[in-house]
Amino acid sequence: MPDDGIARLNSDWVLRPLFGILLAVVVLSAVGLGPGYFAVIVVLASLLAAREWHRLVRTIEPPDLPFHRNPFHLQTILTTLTVAAAVAAILNYLPLVALGVLAAGTVAGFALAAARGDNALWQAAGVLYIGIPALSLMAIHLYPVYHAPHPLVVAGFFIIVWATDTGALIVGRIVGGAKLAPAISPGKTWAGTIGGSLIAGLCYMGYVFLIGGSLAAAFVFAALFSITAHMGDLFESFVKRRFGRKDSGRIIPGHGGILDRVDSTFAAAPVMALLVVFLGFNPLMVELL
Repeated sequence: MPDDGIARLNSDWVLRPLFGILLAVVVLSAVGLGPGYFAVIVVLASLLAAREWHRLVRTIEPPDLPFHRNPFHLQTILTTLTVAAAVAAILNYLPLVALGVLAAGTVAGFALAAARGDNALWQAAGVLYIGIPALSLMAIHLYPVYHAPHPLVVAGFFIIVWATDTGALIVGRIVGGAKLAPAISPGKTWAGTIGGSLIAGLCYMGYVFLIGGSLAAAFVFAALFSITAHMGDLFESFVKRRFGRKDSGRIIPGHGGILDRVDSTFAAAPVMALLVVFLGFNPLMVELL
């Protein structure tokens, strides 16, 4: 392995686990404290993600203007306020209002970007790309789940996504091999993808064991559900290559941005909300005993 590859591997082994542990402590603590605390974390993450998205998809360089007049900052503020208002609506069990707020924010985002001639479709899409997962996470936490306490469902969701990401990183770097989609994500391998899914299944099986659910069903579900996390990673890689960026940001020293870490969550959250909230599926597998 070249020296730069070894250095990057060492960076991944240190920085990614440390950031993952910190993120897990913050998020799971908020989940346990209740929906209000979790909503704060969701909105803060949305703010950071919005800042990176609107810079990532820009087609003109940001002008040298004061903060309150800079259109890129205004776009970020618009997206963040839209998501915050939508989250507030769903906290009050007003899902249609929340969706209406997202729709209005998307139209406003399009108009703001179009006014300066900067990639209005992609800029407006950021409201939905960030807002729909935010509402999905809140919905999983808030709405009734058959035989399953809500915090346990949310925690289980994050265990699958984080195990998928970490497992794919470790197995992919150790095993290497054929690339999954070299035109989109040159670093993602078949070995890492399969390994990430298997590790997600094993981690979730251990989690469900503590709850008392069906272990075999938990493994199969997590391994299959992890596909959504992989797709989120591929989508963000596609966007970065589309706009000629290596990382979405630099907020994590030497290791990219927030979008690079939450892309899997953004793709998986709406699918989990569909399964749990709309289809009544119990991902904790307690009823399968």
